[in-house]
Formats: sequence, structure tokens, C-alpha cells
Amino acid sequence: MAKIDDSVKKKVPELRFKGFTDDWEERKLGELSNIVGGGTPSTSNDDYWDGDIDWYAPAEIADQIYVASSERKITQQGYDNSSAKMLPVGTVLFTSRAGIGKTAILRKEGCTNQGFQSIVPHINELDSYFIFSRSEEMKRYGETVGAGSTFVEVSGKQMANMELMMPTTMEEQVTIGSFFSNLDSLITLHQRKCNYQKKSKKIEPRPTTLTARSMSI
Repeated sequence: MAKIDDSVKKKVPELRFKGFTDDWEERKLGELSNIVGGGTPSTSNDDYWDGDIDWYAPAEIADQIYVASSERKITQQGYDNSSAKMLPVGTVLFTSRAGIGKTAILRKEGCTNQGFQSIVPHINELDSYFIFSRSEEMKRYGETVGAGSTFVEVSGKQMANMELMMPTTMEEQVTIGSFFSNLDSLITLHQRKCNYQKKSKKIEPRPTTLTARSMSI
């Protein structure tokens, strides 16, 4: 990556991959993706639960990067009788209340309860891992604009209005996203090795806190 001159820092990141020279532009998240909320089927109707449709709650989203199976699942009848929306593979789940800004990428289509405002990237306009790598930025934004009488909550409209500095090409988004994806894979491998050492040699692993979602672009 090359370091950028001070005179153009406002329009491009300080560090940049070679081959990309165009200025970044300010875009609203809602111009590049659909922001989709969720819903909960009636918990008093047993016919709505224990089906085969993944249905995520915020408590399930922690430090994992990808999710492919929810703790609770709903039936087609439950889905049809709720405001839950089916989310495609590549959606970035984004918790919108009681712990704003926890994120994970869907590896299998599913839906969520109302504690999410998930980001469904437009094809050829937004890369899933690129926007996932902006998680900390989105979290700060959500916590700032979120408001509620009982607890802080960010709405879909507020998320859609979030302004981001963006590359003008998908190629640069994908390059950045791939970089952070590879970085996270290396970190995960390192953590597994540390855990193995801890179990086999009783050595305390050093904590690793650097991940894509903790980086700022």
C-alpha cells in the first residue's frame, strides 16, 4: 500500500493499494444497499416455531464474522405471519438496539427479529466484506444518531442516511474487502494455534484484538 500526500487525505484514505488513483466520493449507505428490519412471530403459537428458517436475535451476534445457523428457527407459517424479511447470502447483519453495531455476514439466507437494521448490498455497488470492515464506523454512527425513550435505537431511515466516503469502483472495494478478509483469516488461525497451545501446554494465549471490524478506513 502507498501513503497518500496530505493534500488529498480528505478524499482518499491515507494508505491505498497501488493502481487506484481516483478520488473517493461521499455516498449514502441507502444508495448502495437496502436497509432491512425484522420481526418476531407470535411466541404463543407453537406452529410458528421450530421450523427450518433461520431467525436471528442480537444476542447471537458476537465476535464471529460469518453466521450460517440461528439458535432459534421459525416455520414458513411463522414467517408469513410476521414482519420478518428474508435476507440473502452476503447480507451484513447490524444490530440496531440494546448493543448497537454488532455485525456478522450471512452465509445462508435467513431473517432476524426487530433488533436489526441489516445491510443488503446492491449487486455491483457494494462489497459485503468492504462494508463489514466499516463496522466500527457504523457502530459509532448508530450510537450517535440512535434515540429512544427506553433505550438507544437506530432506525432503518437513519442507517440509510449514513454518509460514507467510498471508492468509485467495485474493484477497489473488493480489493480492500479481500485484504481484510485475508487478515481476519490469519488472525483466526493464530487464535486457534494459541488455543491449542493453551490446551496442550497450559500456556496462556496472548489476546488478539485486531480485526477488520475494529479497523478504520
